[in-house]
Amino acid sequence: MDHTTFLWAVIGTQFIFCMTSLGASLVFFFRGEELRLQGVLFGFAGGVMAAASVWSLLLPAIEQTSAESTLPAWLPAAAGLLAGSVFLAGADSLQKEAGSRERMLFTAITLHNIPEGMAVGLAFALAGKGEGLAAATALALGIGVQNFPEGAAVSLPLRQSGMGRGRAFLYGAASGVVEPVCGMLAFLSAGLVHPAMPWLLSFSAGAMLYVTVRELCPAAEGRRGAFGFMAGMTVMMVLDVALG
Repeated sequence: MDHTTFLWAVIGTQFIFCMTSLGASLVFFFRGEELRLQGVLFGFAGGVMAAASVWSLLLPAIEQTSAESTLPAWLPAAAGLLAGSVFLAGADSLQKEAGSRERMLFTAITLHNIPEGMAVGLAFALAGKGEGLAAATALALGIGVQNFPEGAAVSLPLRQSGMGRGRAFLYGAASGVVEPVCGMLAFLSAGLVHPAMPWLLSFSAGAMLYVTVRELCPAAEGRRGAFGFMAGMTVMMVLDVALG
């Protein structure tokens, strides 16, 4: 194993986790009436998640299937998309009590962090085979940047619902713990994980889009929420296209 590439994989997967934690740390800076900006943050996180679902998850799933599989290019993407949304809808139906929105956000963001962490790990595994350390680093940077508002989208609503700042931060940070764990597992077992990635990516996209439509968009009230959504979608689209 190339120890330098292994070190870069550790740094890359830890970076995306740290960005989630940094976003969650906003809970320590928002006080009282400042939480009215939550609508903007919900909108921004919704825009980021919608864009990430398409450019970071569904399109790569379709491209990988088209390039490496005999299956129709749309099949894993469509099946995973539906499976992810059905999974979250089932979780939604089981959460009737107050605070279910926050738990759904935590579940959805944690689920989508799994294939994102794996994607970073796989990118560094490919870099070790001569396919580009710069591309793997750019992917980690792009995913890390998008993780910032997602960490905030978990912790701020929990704080507003009455949870203490420290505990709300821990929930937000915990949603990203799976990234370095799954990223390094994917790095170490790249040959086994790689064929399943279209299914995992599209499942994550379905979960994210369900929560975006079901929870984030309704919570992004008014014009500020709408502009937050457009800003988030634009930022994530630019990052995905520019960083490739």
